[in-house]
Amino acid sequence: MKDLLNEKIKHREAFRPFAPSVPVEDASRFFEIAGESPYMLQIVPVRPEQRSRIPAVTHVDGTARVQTVSRETNPVYYGLLRAFERRTGIPVLINTSLNLQGEPIACTPEDAYRCFVRTEMDHLVLGDHVLGPDAKRAGAITRERGAVDPSTRELAI
Repeated sequence: MKDLLNEKIKHREAFRPFAPSVPVEDASRFFEIAGESPYMLQIVPVRPEQRSRIPAVTHVDGTARVQTVSRETNPVYYGLLRAFERRTGIPVLINTSLNLQGEPIACTPEDAYRCFVRTEMDHLVLGDHVLGPDAKRAGAITRERGAVDPSTRELAI
């Protein structure tokens, strides 16, 4: 997954790792961490027995820059982590900024959509909306919010 994200979306060097998000109560099961790390300020060892289960977020030195997520502070993302766990048995997702190499982080829906159409992302979630391949091809942003030129995939504002 790390290689796929670096190649098709982030367009950056393959060695660059991604950070994991994990429910706070599961963090110590996957990482050698005590307490919370909601702002990704701690780099901690990934438990050796878990490294093969979460290779996309394990740095070459066996560490990870962890983000813990609590139900109280981020109920939607927490719910996504739990839904992923129900499907895979692992409550850990990759956390990365939404931007292309050399560009600023997406700050608006238009920025996010522009990033979506310029990459090989499968889907983009904006609030309660999920945009898929059809939205990418059709230019899903309306004239009121700006329009996407299908020939260049650039957003006209």
